[in-house]
Amino acid sequence: MKKLITVLLVAALVLGLTACGSKDSTASAKSAASGKLIKVGFAQCKADESDWRKANTKSVQEALSEANGFKLIMADSNNDAAKQASDVQSFIDQGVDYIIIAAVNKDGWDTVLKNAQAAKIPVVLMDRTISADPSLYNCWIGGGFYKEGVKATDWIAKRFTADQKVNIVNLQGQLGASAQVGRSKALDDGIAKNSNWKLLARQTGNWDTKTSKEVMASWIQQYGDQINCVYAENDNMADGAIQALTEAGKKVGGKDGIAIISFDANKAYLQQCMEGKINVDVECNPLLGQGVASIIKKLQSGGKVDKENSVEESAFYYDTITQKVIDARPY
Repeated sequence: MKKLITVLLVAALVLGLTACGSKDSTASAKSAASGKLIKVGFAQCKADESDWRKANTKSVQEALSEANGFKLIMADSNNDAAKQASDVQSFIDQGVDYIIIAAVNKDGWDTVLKNAQAAKIPVVLMDRTISADPSLYNCWIGGGFYKEGVKATDWIAKRFTADQKVNIVNLQGQLGASAQVGRSKALDDGIAKNSNWKLLARQTGNWDTKTSKEVMASWIQQYGDQINCVYAENDNMADGAIQALTEAGKKVGGKDGIAIISFDANKAYLQQCMEGKINVDVECNPLLGQGVASIIKKLQSGGKVDKENSVEESAFYYDTITQKVIDARPY
C-alpha cells in the first residue's frame, strides 16, 4: 500500500511539473533566451523630427523587441552630428553586438567606424547613406533619394509645357543629410535639362513645418506671383508652405494652382494630396525595422547580405490617388 501511495504521489508530482512547464513554456523560453538577446545599438538622427521619422523609429523598436530576440539600446542625437558619433562610440564601448545608424550627415564617420570594425561590431546603415569607405560598414537599407527626386521632376516636366516658365522655390531638408542631397541633386539636374525652369530661391526648412512656413512667407513677400512651383523635400515642409501660401490668398495644388511637390507620403499628407493641395507626394518608406531585423539575424547566423538593400517606393498623384489607398496606409 505504501509503495502504491508513493508511486501515485510521484506520478502526481510529474504531472504537476509537466502541466506547469506547459503553462509557462513561453515565459520559460523567453527567460532562457533572455541571456542570449542580440544587443543592438541604434543611433537615430532625431526620433521625432517628422511624421516620417516617428514612424521609422517605431518600426525599429517593434521589430527589434525582446520578444523578437533583441535588446535595443536607442540613442537620439537630436540632429547633432558630433553627438551621434559619440553615441556610436558609446555603443562600441558597451560591447553591443550590432550597430544601426540613421546618419545625421554624410561626412565624418571614418574614425568611429574604424573603431567599430576593430571591435568586430557589424554596422548597418539605415535610410541615410554616408560618404565613408564602404568597407567600414556591412550594408545599407533604405530608399533611393535621388530616384525619388527624379520621380518628382518627371511630374513637373509633364505638368508644365516647354513654353511655360517654371519658377521654383526649394525647401530643403537638413543640409548634408543624404535625403536632402539626393532630392536637391535631382532638382538641380531637372533644372539643367529644362531651359524654362528657374530656381528662384532655396533654403533649408530643417524638415519642420513651422520653420518652412516662415521661409515660405518671406519668399511670398519677395517673389509674389512669380512662384508657381514649390519643391518641398518632405511632407512637413510642404505643409508649412501650403499654410503660408493659403494665408497669403494664393491658390495651391490642383490643375491651376501653385504646384506643390512633396516627399515621404505619410497618410495625413496623402489625404491632402487627394484633396488637391499636394500635387505629387513621392514615397519614402519608413518601415525599415523588419528589414533591419532580417539583416541582423542573417549576419548572426553567418550568412551574407547584399551591400545595398533598396525598398520599393511609389509616387502618388492628386488626380489618381484614392481613399482606399490612403486607408490602407500603415503610417
